[in-house]
Amino acid sequence: MSKSVRISEEFHEFVRSHSRDDETMEETLRRLIGEPDPEAVAGILSSETAEGMRERIEERRDDGKRELRERFE
Repeated sequence: MSKSVRISEEFHEFVRSHSRDDETMEETLRRLIGEPDPEAVAGILSSETAEGMRERIEERRDDGKRELRERFE
């Protein structure tokens, strides 16, 4: 199920300008805001799902750090 969210043209342009070629608007927004914090959804998710989210977020942070190091080497 999807929902519509009204945003200003200025913000839409900002998000679109930060979108990667293979990303949807949702994927771009999730990347820009950093996805949901597992602690924020505690009690909604099973402990296994929350732990999986924590691990994936940490992997993405590590990937981002590695990408930055490679760019500036």
